[in-house]
Amino acid sequence: MLAKNLVIFISVGVLSGFLFGFYLLDMKNTNQLVFVDGPSISIVTEKSDFKKGEEIKITIVNSGTTSITFSDSSYGLKITGLFGIMMYSPPASQVITTLNPKGEAVLVWDQMKNDNVPVLEGLYKISSDGIDPAGNKIEKSITINIWK
Repeated sequence: MLAKNLVIFISVGVLSGFLFGFYLLDMKNTNQLVFVDGPSISIVTEKSDFKKGEEIKITIVNSGTTSITFSDSSYGLKITGLFGIMMYSPPASQVITTLNPKGEAVLVWDQMKNDNVPVLEGLYKISSDGIDPAGNKIEKSITINIWK
């Protein structure tokens, strides 16, 4: 009788682990680019997990139907730790930049802080902010992981 119960418990455990794995896989697969009616910014990276030292290509997309204006040529890009400590913001000229609907800007981050020191492994927040034609602030952020 003990062997029959053992087989049932092992089967239930394997099946539940398999189903939970698919659930977590579905949760991890987030779509970063969604087009909407009105003002909107999307930040897209080719993946969410990066190796330490790997270049990160960041695409800022105007995913709305109105133009977005940025105060400088860096498209309001900021990379911070999860607690808000500024790690990197690209050098930018004080030229007002506009991104038209479905327009995009590509920036590359080499995982270096503003003081040219490499970042550590961990979670980082990439954010961008601009202003729509009505004067409202439009902001978007995503989180990435940097591993060894």
